[in-house]
Amino acid sequence: MEYLYVGLGSAAGGLLRFWLAALVTARTGEAIWGILLINVTGSFCLGLLFGLLGEAAPRSPLVPLLGTGVLGGYTTFSTFSYQALQLLQQDRGGTAAIYVGVSVLGGLAAAWAGYLAGRALG
Repeated sequence: MEYLYVGLGSAAGGLLRFWLAALVTARTGEAIWGILLINVTGSFCLGLLFGLLGEAAPRSPLVPLLGTGVLGGYTTFSTFSYQALQLLQQDRGGTAAIYVGVSVLGGLAAAWAGYLAGRALG
């Protein structure tokens, strides 16, 4: 049943992301503002979900539906942000810094490498 929750939630989150990004881009003329809005609101919503669920989160069917599904389809940045927050809450600041640094710099490097590979192959 969890697979169904994740699948349906992902479809809804992906559609919401597409709609909101298009709306913000149409109003501002730049896609970056829609993406920024999605990343920040998705991070807030995932934090809100886990904050509301508390200790019940690991057993709640809302996590696969709303957390992994809707918010996973809406933005994976929310998961990145929440995982960094969890490390900080566990007093693992060094690990959090490494996680954030490698995620951001590694992500940029991977995007650049993928872009170069695509240009070379295209």
